Amino acid sequence: MPHLNTHRIVPYDSAIAGDLAAVTAIYDDHVRHGTGSFEITPPDVAEMRSRFAALEASGHPIMLVKDRETGAVLGFGYAGPHKARAAYNHTVEDSVYLRSDVAGKGIGRALLARLIAESKARGFEQMMAVIGDSENLASINLHRSLGFVEVGVARNVGFKFGRYLDVVFMQLDMTAGKD
Repeated sequence: MPHLNTHRIVPYDSAIAGDLAAVTAIYDDHVRHGTGSFEITPPDVAEMRSRFAALEASGHPIMLVKDRETGAVLGFGYAGPHKARAAYNHTVEDSVYLRSDVAGKGIGRALLARLIAESKARGFEQMMAVIGDSENLASINLHRSLGFVEVGVARNVGFKFGRYLDVVFMQLDMTAGKD
């Protein structure tokens, strides 16, 4: 099984069409079995291609985590627009998804750290985490470990798998130390 030293994080390139099938499969698993995404029906490869193209066109970072030896996609993440209105242009919202067999090995932390660095380099100043399910302690703790602070919880705003779910909002000020 892969662990921290056997992976590499690479920028997504729309020319790498083969990776989209693996990315889509990872996200499909999260949609079908997890509460981190509030989507009910998993998107297909064409929809994921469209979503990634929109992120690329707007200058938002997309990163893939690949096994260093096999090249297999272990996960992906991106920092996309937090809200559509222009006043939010300096704020991004992160999304990180890993294959279930590599969770808990530090790969998600490395990926999120890279997304933070890439977002800062592109001039974004705030990063929001909108975490599905207040019981999603892995995601909450991951974000906390990288300096995010909880700024609120919206109770019972999602309904999936026959139950109501909260959304935890966390924020990272990426201007810290900036003059």
